[in-house]
Amino acid sequence: MKQQFTTFPPNLPQSSSLPTTAIQVHGLHKHYGNLAAVRGIDFGVQKGEMFGLIGPDGAGKTSTFHILGGVMEATAGEVQIFNQPARDARLITGYLTQQFSLYLDLSIDENLRYAAGLRQVADDLLRERRNKYLKLMNLERFGDRLAGQLSGGMKQKLALCCALVSQPEVLLLDEPTTGVDPVSRREFWDVLAELSAEGMTIVVATPYLDEAERCHRVALMYSGQIHEIGTPADLRANLGLHRLEVRTANLEATEEILSQTDQTNIVDVQIFGDRLDVLVQDINSGETAVRELLQQHQLASPNIEYGEPTLENVFVTRLRQQGSAPQFFPFPRSRKRGHGDMGTRGHGEGETRGVAIYAHSLSRIFGKFQAVKDVNVEVRYGEIFGLLGANGAGKTTTIKMLCGLLEASGGEISLGGETGNLRSADLRRRIGYMSQKFTLYDDLTILQNLEFYSGVYGVPRKLQREKIDWVIATCGLEGQANMITGQLPGGWKQRVAFGASVMHEPDILFLDEPTSGVDPLARRQFWKLINDFARNGTAILVTTHYLEEAEQCNRMSFMVAGETVAEGSPSSIKASQPGQLIEIIVNQNQVASKLLKQHFESWRVSIFADSLHIVLDNPEQQINQLTQLLKANQITINSLRPIPFSLEDAFIGIVQRSQN
Repeated sequence: MKQQFTTFPPNLPQSSSLPTTAIQVHGLHKHYGNLAAVRGIDFGVQKGEMFGLIGPDGAGKTSTFHILGGVMEATAGEVQIFNQPARDARLITGYLTQQFSLYLDLSIDENLRYAAGLRQVADDLLRERRNKYLKLMNLERFGDRLAGQLSGGMKQKLALCCALVSQPEVLLLDEPTTGVDPVSRREFWDVLAELSAEGMTIVVATPYLDEAERCHRVALMYSGQIHEIGTPADLRANLGLHRLEVRTANLEATEEILSQTDQTNIVDVQIFGDRLDVLVQDINSGETAVRELLQQHQLASPNIEYGEPTLENVFVTRLRQQGSAPQFFPFPRSRKRGHGDMGTRGHGEGETRGVAIYAHSLSRIFGKFQAVKDVNVEVRYGEIFGLLGANGAGKTTTIKMLCGLLEASGGEISLGGETGNLRSADLRRRIGYMSQKFTLYDDLTILQNLEFYSGVYGVPRKLQREKIDWVIATCGLEGQANMITGQLPGGWKQRVAFGASVMHEPDILFLDEPTSGVDPLARRQFWKLINDFARNGTAILVTTHYLEEAEQCNRMSFMVAGETVAEGSPSSIKASQPGQLIEIIVNQNQVASKLLKQHFESWRVSIFADSLHIVLDNPEQQINQLTQLLKANQITINSLRPIPFSLEDAFIGIVQRSQN
């Protein structure tokens, strides 16, 4: 596919006397021996633009960032930052790397002072910028707190402050929000929008394509090349496809029918917790085709709604067109499921599936701090249950109690029918656990890790080879089984860790942030595997910070400060939100955002590239108030329309309301 370039976005802020074009890349190549990581890419970024570099693991993004940051030489090609070679522009470039870059045994202020010293920032400027950026990140009260005692979101905000203390003209961010909860993630991106509005040029890589929607323009990169560049709206329009949300009583059968059809109109089918997303070439004939196919198979008529394609739809479709989609290998099952006949996904009321994970009034106290308060959980065999919450909400503590790794301070727990010894060897062999922190051994090879775990989990020796081969094939690591695990990128480590946790065919599976840092295509494969285990009767409890993928769960609960504040299916939680989500497009986005935050609670207002989203509890009265406020401040409204709540919108609203 040829590279497609669009004009630079209009109305970007212009400040200082620096040139309008901030970054210019021509014919960039980077080779590591025989490996060509970057293969002749070209792009430009305008001053004040937020530019997204999006691609799967191994696409060449981090190599490109290293060259832009002046820390690595290109093999060939030219990189100019404000008309200087990248190495010469390092003093005006801030760089937040993928690897964690703080000193955990230093305080917030000490980390800032150290970063300022490296960049030769004068003491008076350090004081001024420290106050400005810590206030912007809501960290000003924690200056003496050790970095190691901060939550994941606070650590990333501090790392950003350290990158900003030299007041760079260009800011490079390589996957800055991996492992950061939805509330902190949105706050982080609002800060970036403010910096962009002040004239800072920002280039960001992210595996989360809902974040890429906030960029002015996005470049899709894979196999070391850029294949398409445009605004998010351009990319969605260029896709030329439409999205149908299909809800039906039997999702599994419907997915199978639609996936195996030779209907050319149906391009892609993806299952979510209580719906299917179907991409079609023509919206009307596509809907007709879906209804006719289900009717032919004697299935009930579905409920179908129209939705705009997402950037993830664009990304996955383009990669498939390039033949880059990973192959799906069915899991080599060696035994019949003990609970597989208890029901499948998509059943309605009256399910008779047995309860695999049960907790009533579960609590945990550390000293004087109550981390978990009277939490109830019930997960049935064949069900995917999501446990969601911000950093520090108590999710990981809850999982550790449920699987017997941590003793509860109070409440009842039943796991696989066992209520007494949750650490018994027999019960252990029926459970799979993938922890939030990478659980494999970095100094062992991939093969040695998998052999070790298959032995720990009691996989019969005669079956070990087949199971290990399946993990390696599923991870796309054929021929690399003897690579030291520590050399793998984060996304590939997660894939191997998942494979290790399921080789013994567990009845119950705990997945704590399984897809953190994993690219969209690999994430989709993850969920195909998770769905496959659920269909075969495994009870699955999963946590995730990425709420678009939480849509895959049958049911979920939201935790805030150790308590459950909402529970239900993804659709019911979104439908239960009070008020309306409004999208506004104006001529002065950042000015409008600041103004609205003075009159509405700040969490209600968020910037998405060239638009604003605002949550209104009483839209009939408040829309009039909002439009008058903007017009009174000479802000032109180009469009205003209600849009559906996403699960992330619902989560943030529930969390913020519960804290007020």
